[in-house]
Amino acid sequence: PRPCNTRPPPRALHFEECRGVSVQGVTLQNGPQFHLSFTRCVDVKASFLRLVAPADSPNTDGIHLNDSSRVQITDNLISTGDDCVSMVGNCSDVRVRDISCGPGHGISIGSLGKNRTTDRVENVRVDTCLLTNTTNGVRIKSWQGGMGSARDLRFESIVMKNVSNPIIIDQYYCDQPTPCANQTEAVEVRKVEFVDVRGTSATARAIKIACSDTAPCTELELRNVNLTVVGGGAATASCYRASGKAAGVVAPASCLAKGDP
Repeated sequence: PRPCNTRPPPRALHFEECRGVSVQGVTLQNGPQFHLSFTRCVDVKASFLRLVAPADSPNTDGIHLNDSSRVQITDNLISTGDDCVSMVGNCSDVRVRDISCGPGHGISIGSLGKNRTTDRVENVRVDTCLLTNTTNGVRIKSWQGGMGSARDLRFESIVMKNVSNPIIIDQYYCDQPTPCANQTEAVEVRKVEFVDVRGTSATARAIKIACSDTAPCTELELRNVNLTVVGGGAATASCYRASGKAAGVVAPASCLAKGDP
């Protein structure tokens, strides 16, 4: 039988075309889809929030940004079935700080470039976050065939506890049932820093960076990264078409190709 309502479920709280909006001290629970979302907004503050939904609830992102700039997301407890914080489209000047995240899918930039669109995300800072029992840690994901860029991104002072895929860049993202065709265009990923990231990985491969043949990732940096497998043991890292540098102690050892000096 056909479902009685084929429209997507509503978002719990959505702001569109807003300037100077502040959401503080609110609890949003069991949202039918995204809990709090901003589209084409400027000068946004979202702080001291509690966003809660079951771990198996689909598309229940905590905070979702689309085409928004000058955003501060701070001091929030987010425990949902999807990304704790996600940003797509054209987002810039975003600060995410003091977030307790988990369960859920972690903190994501993307997916970008779906259906050959042009997306640009730049000047994003994510720092002082605790991720617990999430299916991804800090993630950048884009579709083949897209255009634009994700650049000037910094993830700093992140603690992972039992996190699958703690650090992941995936330029081959595909969430449809049939395989995605290989395409030449890609969203450029450049100038991304992972600094002071530590904790435990639920998967053996703690760092996975898979970039495009035609638009490799450049100017990546791993600095003071210490990720081990839950229960003890060394984790591994894999890189494809990714260059940059490592600094300080990096474990698992960096697999980045040496970037241009």
